[in-house]
Amino acid sequence: MERYGQILNFAMPIFLLLVLLEKTYGWLKYKDTFKPMDMLSSLSSGYTNIIKDVLGISISIITYDWMVNHWAIYHLESTWAIYVTAFIALDFTGYWGHRLSHQINFLWNQHLIHHSSEEFNLACALRQSISTFINFFTIFLLPAALLGVPSIVIATVAPIHLFAQFWYHTTYINRMGWLEHILVTPSHHRVHHSINPEYIDKNHSQIFIIWDKMFGTFQEELPSVPCVYGITVPVRTWNPIKINFHHIWILIQDAWHTKNWIDKARIWFMPTGWRPEDVKDRFPLAKIEDVYHFQKYTPETSSKLATWSFIQFFFTFALIVYFFGHLAQIGSPLIFVYGGFIFLSVYAYTEMMDLNPHSFWYELFKNIIGLGLIAHLGDWFGMNQYWIGVGYFVGIYFVLSTIITAYLVYSEKKVFQQKIYTN
Repeated sequence: MERYGQILNFAMPIFLLLVLLEKTYGWLKYKDTFKPMDMLSSLSSGYTNIIKDVLGISISIITYDWMVNHWAIYHLESTWAIYVTAFIALDFTGYWGHRLSHQINFLWNQHLIHHSSEEFNLACALRQSISTFINFFTIFLLPAALLGVPSIVIATVAPIHLFAQFWYHTTYINRMGWLEHILVTPSHHRVHHSINPEYIDKNHSQIFIIWDKMFGTFQEELPSVPCVYGITVPVRTWNPIKINFHHIWILIQDAWHTKNWIDKARIWFMPTGWRPEDVKDRFPLAKIEDVYHFQKYTPETSSKLATWSFIQFFFTFALIVYFFGHLAQIGSPLIFVYGGFIFLSVYAYTEMMDLNPHSFWYELFKNIIGLGLIAHLGDWFGMNQYWIGVGYFVGIYFVLSTIITAYLVYSEKKVFQQKIYTN
């Protein structure tokens, strides 16, 4: 946990810098429109995902350690070959887990967040799931287990494999020649994120495109078919926590409303998007039928609200950096309290980004919790050890945050109220 937190404290500023550089390049080179709320939503989703991962809030049906201990028929020597084997095994696992997440109703919920942005850029690469509480896909690491690849090798290679999937989420890199036949490139992944009928549910590979070509899910990017990004049942919110449970909530409602008991049971395991016949007409979903003519989710926000959203985002970033740097010092169970507070912070400021008129109450509740923690602990989780009083500065920020959010919601009351009637 501590080592992973240290890695993330190193990686987070790099990812953030690359996201901002891509945005700047797009504006300077192509005069692309800067969509700050979409970017903040994506980055905030990254916050929630890394907090969940660091806290280890998930379990595996079958662990890799158990498979190695019980099923290994050979043990590779600890050389460079063992790391190459681990990388290939992870990529094979990633392909099948990714593919099944697109094909099975309840599994789609844990992956929908990654496709929810209607833009395609480096920021959307950070839209990762918090709704995965059970890992079903460890079993796909069986080839590595049979070869006796140690779990420490898998754990070492896994972050590298994950981070290596970041760079190809961009529209600014075109075809890459012979690499198109070996690696997943931006062109391949643009296809994967598209909702065009020609492209949907294609190119599930993560590093090596060979898996799609082997198993019949490859589709090249066509010059005559411009990519349109998003999901066919749009989420229409910037709140990443809501997005994470958007699809599962639809499934729960459909399972409740259908009168067919067989449908109540099988809806979870049917192909993605399947709904019971007696539910479709009674409870229609707003689905994109024409991918070239639909209104993207872009609520009009003022510069004041956008600026305050950025301030909230960066303040949360500072809290996360401190958290990851002091996991051992904070200790359990307080690390879960701290993680929960970050989730609450993200929920509150993204609700304001959504122009939810109730967002002030979320912000107020968050700040009361924060002030309560400072009163109980004496400062902000030991922060005063670095500079006397700095922990109380966090408390002052909570007070100011309440006042500023109240001002914004009140001063832009008409905009916030209008959002009620347009949704």
